[in-house]
Amino acid sequence: MRFHSFLIKYGEIGIKGKNRYLFEDALVRQIRFSLKDVDGDFYVHKAQGRVYVECTGEYDYEETVEALKRVFGIVGICPVVRVEDRGFEQLSKDVVSYMEGMYPEGNLTFKVEARRSKKQYPMTSMEINSELGGVILDAFPGMKVDVHNPEIRLNVEVREEIYLYSETISGPGGMPVGTNGRAMLLLSGGIDSPVAGYMIAKRGVQLHATYFHAPPYTSERAKEKVVDLAKLVSRYAGPIQLHVVNFTDIQLYIYEKCPHEELTIIMRRYMMKIAEYFAKENHCLGLITGESIGQVASQTMQSLAATNSVCTLPVYRPLIGFDKREIVEIAEKIDTFETSIQPFEDCCTIFVAKHPVTKPNLERIEKSERNLEEKIDELVKTAIESAEIITVEQSKTP
Repeated sequence: MRFHSFLIKYGEIGIKGKNRYLFEDALVRQIRFSLKDVDGDFYVHKAQGRVYVECTGEYDYEETVEALKRVFGIVGICPVVRVEDRGFEQLSKDVVSYMEGMYPEGNLTFKVEARRSKKQYPMTSMEINSELGGVILDAFPGMKVDVHNPEIRLNVEVREEIYLYSETISGPGGMPVGTNGRAMLLLSGGIDSPVAGYMIAKRGVQLHATYFHAPPYTSERAKEKVVDLAKLVSRYAGPIQLHVVNFTDIQLYIYEKCPHEELTIIMRRYMMKIAEYFAKENHCLGLITGESIGQVASQTMQSLAATNSVCTLPVYRPLIGFDKREIVEIAEKIDTFETSIQPFEDCCTIFVAKHPVTKPNLERIEKSERNLEEKIDELVKTAIESAEIITVEQSKTP
């Protein structure tokens, strides 16, 4: 069946009161962004408390639906057939044609739900429901009316044209990206951090990202892997400004001057400091990490407290209570898992101690960091000044 439009249903936006239009406008912008690489011409607009995607000419239906399913703020996508208002007799024929195309088996329960936005229309919504119900029963003897729990809900919206739809495809929910400020994601090549970025973006937060690269200990392919992950996340989150920081000299200096069992914690603390610098430079309101309590030595409660203490911005950890299986399930859903498990090491895994401290004492960590005072500020300054900035945009579905 040829669908001419999509009615976009939203959830939380509907309870935003006087500011609702701001969220609707953000949703329209995100839909336009998501559809920009899809074959076809689309007109995205608001009308009477609804958001519509009008499709003019030929377009790829499956690709369009997949793009819309990646837009946060959408809870339902309804493929619509538009017909001209040429009187009730013609509408009856159009409805029978629609039902034949959608439900050729003809033996389901149904309910007609009319909505009359065009008040000049000569029939009320209740009259349309009743009359079209009779038309469908006459045309399909195997069908029955069920007003409480029907298998088919035929929606008939009377506007300047008449919109027919009965299917609702689930969207991702959440809030449109850009409606809840910005945050800086510490993005590695692992499974967790892309999922953390996805989950925060789902709450309407615009993402920036920082990746710590350690050549020659990490390859150029490891960096490309992280860029690929950022592209996959950007399919949901919109464009991401990725800061690639050369961390090699800082790591080597920490390795030389600090106890090896504290290496991971001290390294993480300097990562947080550098990421926070870029966060403030880009007006971000917090940092995002993919940490989960107890998953590794650097993610115990004591370790998280030690890394938090160097930050003045809040640190958001959306995966904090998730186990690995739950994180992997989301990674598979958003298509980042297969990229994350590619065997290219990142800088976190190169200099790992055999017996890392799991319950670091903050005073002891700060004492160890005093061994770095001679050169660390200069090394951090160089790392910040030499960072490569890449603007990453969405990658089409693999």
